[in-house]
Amino acid sequence: MGIIDKKTVWEGRFIRSIILTYKDHSGNMRNWEAVERVNCNGIIAVVPVTKNGELLLIRQFRPVVNNFVIEFPAGLNDKNESLVDAAKRELIEETGYSADDFMFLCEGPLSSGLSTEILSVFLAKDAVPATSELKQRYLADETEDIEIIKTPISELHNALENFRKSGDYIDLKIYGLVELAKKYF
Repeated sequence: MGIIDKKTVWEGRFIRSIILTYKDHSGNMRNWEAVERVNCNGIIAVVPVTKNGELLLIRQFRPVVNNFVIEFPAGLNDKNESLVDAAKRELIEETGYSADDFMFLCEGPLSSGLSTEILSVFLAKDAVPATSELKQRYLADETEDIEIIKTPISELHNALENFRKSGDYIDLKIYGLVELAKKYF
């Protein structure tokens, strides 16, 4: 089993649609429709925890689902950085916080039936408000309108349930990533 061919069907500024031709377990040739990022060397997410044991989440409108989504700070490595440097930058850009202690947690596919994306997740321990200099160096993306949510870990499930009841979507990765990160703080 394996990919035999890949053809681009359409390419935009940020993504492309592709047809993957592969050989299945019986030796049959099959096609699979997928999408992949353009000009991107990885995708990261950050599980930020403050010195006071609070999780930092973000709330932002996501046009694809036509709703607000509660999620961890995340982004594309589109500046040819290391993944950890992309995580540090995204934390500052999206939350206004920084941390010195970043730890790799895990990586894996986001939607293995649709996308070639592999997400790398980092824990940012003892996050503190970033200095003015850092905030000036890593300006928030002008297309993002982000609300920062700070919640004690012990109150996370109640906070998420309240957002869900008010109509927001909750990124499902939050639940598992928090449990994984708890081993390290």
